[in-house]
Amino acid sequence: MATFGDIGVAAGINILSALVFLVAFAILRLQPFNDRVYFPKWYLKGLRSSPVHSGAYVSKFVNLDWRSYVRFLNWVPDALRMPEPELIDHAGLDSAVYLRIYLLGLKIFVPVALLAWAILVPVNWTNNTLAISEATDKLEYSDIDKLSISNIPYGSKRFWTHIVMAYAFTFWTCYTLKKEYAAVATMRLHFLASERRRPDQFTVLVRNVPPDLDESVSESVEHFFLVNHPNHYLTHQVVINANKLAKLIEEKKSKENWLDYYQLKYSRNQSQRPMTKTGFLGFWGEKVDAIDHQTSEIQRLSKEIDEERLRVKTDPDCIMPAAFVSFKTRWGAAVCAQTQQSRNPTVWLTEWASEPRDVYWNNLAIPYVSLTVRRLIASVAFFFLTFFFMIPITIVQSLANIEGIEKRAPFLKRVIELHFIKSFIQGFLPGIVLKIFLIVLPSILMIMSKFEGFLSISSLERRSALRYYTFNFVNVFLVSVIAGTAFQQLNTFLHQSANEIPKTIGAAIPMKATFFITYSMIDGWAGVAGEILRLKPLIFFHLKNSFLVKTDKDREEAMDPGSIGFNTGEPQIQLYFLLGLVYAVVTPVLLPFILVFFVLAYVVFRHQIINVYNQQYESAAAFWPDVHGRIISALVFSQLILMGLLSTKGAAQSTPFLIALPVLTISFQRYCKARYEPAFVFYPLQEAMMKDTLERAREPNLNLKAYLRNAYVHPAFKNDEGVEDYDDIEDGKLAASVLVPTKRQSRRNTPEPSKTSSTSSLDCP
Repeated sequence: MATFGDIGVAAGINILSALVFLVAFAILRLQPFNDRVYFPKWYLKGLRSSPVHSGAYVSKFVNLDWRSYVRFLNWVPDALRMPEPELIDHAGLDSAVYLRIYLLGLKIFVPVALLAWAILVPVNWTNNTLAISEATDKLEYSDIDKLSISNIPYGSKRFWTHIVMAYAFTFWTCYTLKKEYAAVATMRLHFLASERRRPDQFTVLVRNVPPDLDESVSESVEHFFLVNHPNHYLTHQVVINANKLAKLIEEKKSKENWLDYYQLKYSRNQSQRPMTKTGFLGFWGEKVDAIDHQTSEIQRLSKEIDEERLRVKTDPDCIMPAAFVSFKTRWGAAVCAQTQQSRNPTVWLTEWASEPRDVYWNNLAIPYVSLTVRRLIASVAFFFLTFFFMIPITIVQSLANIEGIEKRAPFLKRVIELHFIKSFIQGFLPGIVLKIFLIVLPSILMIMSKFEGFLSISSLERRSALRYYTFNFVNVFLVSVIAGTAFQQLNTFLHQSANEIPKTIGAAIPMKATFFITYSMIDGWAGVAGEILRLKPLIFFHLKNSFLVKTDKDREEAMDPGSIGFNTGEPQIQLYFLLGLVYAVVTPVLLPFILVFFVLAYVVFRHQIINVYNQQYESAAAFWPDVHGRIISALVFSQLILMGLLSTKGAAQSTPFLIALPVLTISFQRYCKARYEPAFVFYPLQEAMMKDTLERAREPNLNLKAYLRNAYVHPAFKNDEGVEDYDDIEDGKLAASVLVPTKRQSRRNTPEPSKTSSTSSLDCP
């Protein structure tokens, strides 16, 4: 069982690792040849020039100014200096609000930690319950556990202190959450009101367009919206299945990069032509001339791309029953996106279109009817993933509680006889092993989200974040506690009656804080410090810069600034909220370690957002209701845990007082959901009308149709001479009186000529 000494060894290793990462970053960022790795955002904005292009030869690669090394920690105040409004203008609202999650953690846990250490720690420490249990029941514990609720005697009146503190922590957490929810909702509405014109403000995604034997999808969409939105409909863009074309284009781009590489290699040494193998990744197969091979492959792909582009434009099967429909005003788009279009609620489904950067084009080709089946399959797969991952988590817990196994397997004693090795295994190894096991998890969860068919990158990340948090809650928290308790008290379980086991678990659960202390140091201290070093992007940039970069565009692509990674970052933060809220009352010793994480992570990610990350999309903080809801769920769970613990500690009479806590918390959540969540779901018509009125006054001659014309063209058709054919929309302003033509002319399903056919047109105002 981890002791103060074991925690000290783990803390020493992690603090040293964090310092090494931070010092290495502070030095590497000063070197001119690393400038594009540590400041890529400024290059993308065109506000920074490379120091490699000026000065003496040596100074192009190494910073020779000794004074800059004296000030090598200046990046910390620089990261904190930019005010929030300027940060929003620089990086977007998503990034600014993401940082507020770390600040929210500090706002909640700083007062909670001070209060817990001032009141609960002395109350827990001044008892000898664990010492008595060790003598009578062979219960294993360490000095750290004396600071937990487990050290309170059975049935003691001191538990009322914990109940009062639970109320205080709950009220403070809810008060802070309400203020933050209101602030973020106001920031979102202000951001939307002051934001520059974007295509998604005027555009709605229409799905499940009903089939019509007499009209194409494009004609059906145009006819429907000219009839039902005659004063506001502007134009539309039918969704096409160009996934195969996009893959061919990506493959051609890869071949072109390899051709550039081989040509550059040959230009440096013309005595020998570069060779490659035709097999997988060039590892096996026939050996051929690399330049000729890549050239022939590019020619082959160019021919296939032309054929596929022609097929996509002419094959009706490539046209999906969906379209991006644009309106003349934001008001018209808001009305369409937030209302039911047909008496049949399963067709003509409308929702706000994501901004073009946020659209995940591959999933637009998924039939709407298959989404339910796909999501069921993904849910089942996630269940089995979570279930089978319990095995490695249990192995990790066996490392954390090796003394409990020694009594069952004495042959392991020789492995951990040395004190330092024992401290290393119990204080450091479990956390690092768990971190390694979790490395591949985000990629798996993102694949699941893509399979489910979500249409935007932001919704993919939010779905993946939900599953990541659920996984952390089940495996990292629940399984760690249960499996760790089973290993830790293995001898006790085997020698006591079944009626006594719940009491033992009640005493042992708070003592699992030692494992989460080591995990928070590895993941929250060393892990966050390692994030700022950007070791992987640093290595890849220099490799690409040495072998593949030929133009400024190539160098820009080699920088790889990345993004905040909401699908991995937010669940990580939520795990610390969960740990802090659960252990605030039962084991307050964990709180200082969590506070260090929030402080360090806030500084590091603020620096990264200002200088490095280039956010792929802007959702205007649409993720905040998820953040708020998960903190509330963690708070309710902590209250239920406390109720269960007190029931095993002979304080069942306190249950009526504790039942009120989850009831009040859930009521608070319902209030916040009704009061603030609509700002994240709907776009107020009042705001839309205000923006439309201001825009008409400022730009009375705005050609909105030209602005929206190719906004939602599939990326495979960007910069293509055939975009006009794909768009299939005539230029010019809409006439005051618009004809609504159709092709329904008494063929199969119409006994008489249609009232709105080519022979009988109807004028619509």
